[in-house]
Amino acid sequence: MAATRLISMHLNKGKSIQQCLKDRTDYAQNPEKTDDGILVSSYECDPKLVEEQFALAKSEYLHNTGRHYHGDVIAYQIRQAFKPGEITPEEANRIGYETAMRWTKGQHAFIVATHIDKAHIHNHIIYNSTNLDCDRKFRDFHLSGIALHKVSDLVCLENGLSVITPRKPSERSRRTVYPERKSFRDEMRECIDICMEQKPKDMDELIKLLREMGYEVKRGKYVSLKGRGQKKFLRMRSLGAGYREQDLEKIFSGESTFTPDPKQQQKENFADKPESKVDMLLDIQAIIAKGKGPGYERWAKVHNIKQMAQTLLFLEEHDLRDYDELAEKAKAASDRFGEITEKQKALEARLVEIAALKKHIINYSKTRDVYAEYRKSGYSKKFFEEHREAITLCKAAKEAFSNIEGKLPKIKDLNQEYNEVLQEKKKTYAEYRQAKQDMKDIQMAKYNIDQFLKIEEQDRNAEKQKTTEQTL
Repeated sequence: MAATRLISMHLNKGKSIQQCLKDRTDYAQNPEKTDDGILVSSYECDPKLVEEQFALAKSEYLHNTGRHYHGDVIAYQIRQAFKPGEITPEEANRIGYETAMRWTKGQHAFIVATHIDKAHIHNHIIYNSTNLDCDRKFRDFHLSGIALHKVSDLVCLENGLSVITPRKPSERSRRTVYPERKSFRDEMRECIDICMEQKPKDMDELIKLLREMGYEVKRGKYVSLKGRGQKKFLRMRSLGAGYREQDLEKIFSGESTFTPDPKQQQKENFADKPESKVDMLLDIQAIIAKGKGPGYERWAKVHNIKQMAQTLLFLEEHDLRDYDELAEKAKAASDRFGEITEKQKALEARLVEIAALKKHIINYSKTRDVYAEYRKSGYSKKFFEEHREAITLCKAAKEAFSNIEGKLPKIKDLNQEYNEVLQEKKKTYAEYRQAKQDMKDIQMAKYNIDQFLKIEEQDRNAEKQKTTEQTL
């Protein structure tokens, strides 16, 4: 399911086209939101030079047509948000790319940046209002938002995703449902569940355990709790049935038994499923040294037991029963990831080279006449100051051409090579993501086994030392 919105991007007062585009594209490609830039794809442009290439296309459009509009739209942005849990970031980026390609019919350059910093994965698609031939512009039309929704829905259906069925077109972008955040009361109930597993004999002992877990307790007519991040105390009576003081007193007196919150129990059961991800073992000694408290220490030990079980399941699924084989596989996965990373970097570098060369060729074609006049003037300083920008661009282009062996390539050939390299990069990107995940999984498993063996060695040494002291 994808909620979409089409936004016109205008030129801001006091800023150039390139500055305005950079502000928008920098936000869209924020590394913290796009997994260090991995979740950014593009069509007929380089994400690192997108604002320059868009601005260059607009300059060429003005040169070709002579048309200039006050308050013109410099680009368009499509925001495409997906239902939480229904899609992976890689699939979202691919669907965003396909949506943009169908919407622009391949006639406009664009970038697709997938953000994963929110509960819902969403795309920021920015496409140039000027087409690739630099002779026409995209014009927003009546009910274009509905047309965009239909394109997006069609792509989603073809990829097995659900679509929104709104009552009214205006409700469409407001019907996405996001998961609820865990409230402070939910966290309190969860901590009380953990404490009650220790079978405290009365309220005083329960409060002691809650303090060990980091809660501040205020006792008066009612018992109130305040945890990390809370601004105000919350009364236990507000936690609901089973967690109020009178309910807990009945449990301590033996009149009733403790029943954990069914919602929280459901979350714990889900966390115990075999398909949970393998996580790192925690350093219990470091936790004790930091003074986190017995409650946190107990939780860390339970976490380590669960993660060690997940690690053993992972090794069994991959038929890894020998430590040397595990170490060898971990090294091979790391080497494989390094190779693909280097290949990706080489492809990206070539894309930058092609884009830069295209830019120089276009600049040279526009400025060579001015440079010829500059030479005829005897390299006049006055002429240079009047045409500084054009002459500088021409010099830069000529310097770039001097580093090329053989005949200068044509723009058409560069465009073809750029598309071929781009397709290769997209193909390699899928391998890159898989290699990264494989390396992460097996390195995590090896780390956990190493930590487990280290703990066993420490326990054996401690037992030997204890036996020696008893003998003496």
